[in-house]
Amino acid sequence: MRHIVNGLLVSEGKVLLARRSKARAAYPNLWSFPGGHTESQETLTAALIRELREEIGIVPGQSRLVAQFEDPNAGSNPATYHLYVISRWEGMPTIQDQEHSKLQWFGFAEAAQLPDLALNEYRAVFLALLHSESRGIGNP
Repeated sequence: MRHIVNGLLVSEGKVLLARRSKARAAYPNLWSFPGGHTESQETLTAALIRELREEIGIVPGQSRLVAQFEDPNAGSNPATYHLYVISRWEGMPTIQDQEHSKLQWFGFAEAAQLPDLALNEYRAVFLALLHSESRGIGNP
């Protein structure tokens, strides 16, 4: 089983999405999040820190797991996604490698309506973020 970590940078009612490069084998040119696969013997948290540093040049502060689900398109090579909300980080998010072609901030409702998300499972996460914000309780 493969494990994939993703960092959802959240600030002022918006979430940072990353458009996957057209050359990517999985989900090319679709909106997703910075992150990636865990390496052998690596914890989920360590992988999250490493991937965010490598892909967007930031060091996350405290992170909180908000969703886990199986990749619905993985076929015979199953993968579990682990999505973490990060509301504080060091550095300015900028593309550091060839994984993504663009970074953009979206409001939660706007993100939930995007037609070109890598996975439909993201929509429920955006709506949960919107709901928690509207209730004034912070991140879900």
